[in-house]
Amino acid sequence: MKRKVDMREISDGRLYGLNDMVKADCGNCEGCSACCRGMGNSIVLDPFDLYRISAGLHAGFQALMNGYIELNVVDGIILPNLKMAGTEEKCAFLSGEGRCRIHDIRPGICRLFPLGRIYREEGRGFDYFLQVHECKKENRSKVKVRKWIDTPDVKRYEKFIEDWHYFLEDMTEKVKSCSDKRKEKEYIMYLLSVFYVQPYDETQDFYVQFYSRLANARKQLK
Repeated sequence: MKRKVDMREISDGRLYGLNDMVKADCGNCEGCSACCRGMGNSIVLDPFDLYRISAGLHAGFQALMNGYIELNVVDGIILPNLKMAGTEEKCAFLSGEGRCRIHDIRPGICRLFPLGRIYREEGRGFDYFLQVHECKKENRSKVKVRKWIDTPDVKRYEKFIEDWHYFLEDMTEKVKSCSDKRKEKEYIMYLLSVFYVQPYDETQDFYVQFYSRLANARKQLK
């Protein structure tokens, strides 16, 4: 999801890499679940998020749609996001005690917070930045970015994040330039089906499956 903001207003003015130390450690978020409430449709799931949650809960896309995730339009593309439920608008995976019930398999956006990603204006790739106003927890301590993200094969993960981001950018432009509304809908539903609805084999490497689908999608949508 693209955000049009002034980085000077939302960050500490620094960019971080995996091996940098950043003041993001919230002390296990003890007594706080503010970032799990009132987030609207902003916790957008990428294919790896869905794979990780589905494998961890042994629940497919349709089962997760039954109260845990929902679909919304993001930059012209239909994508799933975590659902905020009830009058408190809290994440459907938040327990009554205010703790995440899927913490080990939580989405990438949740793993990053209060960090964010900023994509480079020239070339490809991204850096991390610290969102200074978003986290309600005070007196955060320093932690290495790599440890904070807490994701195995983190370099492969970063490559996936980069490739998925730029693929979605290409598809957004394709949808915008499409004058045939029927064809536009076909593109959007095809992407949703290929990367989310069609189940991944949880016993197999995710990245191999994803890149196979990505290659096929590029051919189909060329």
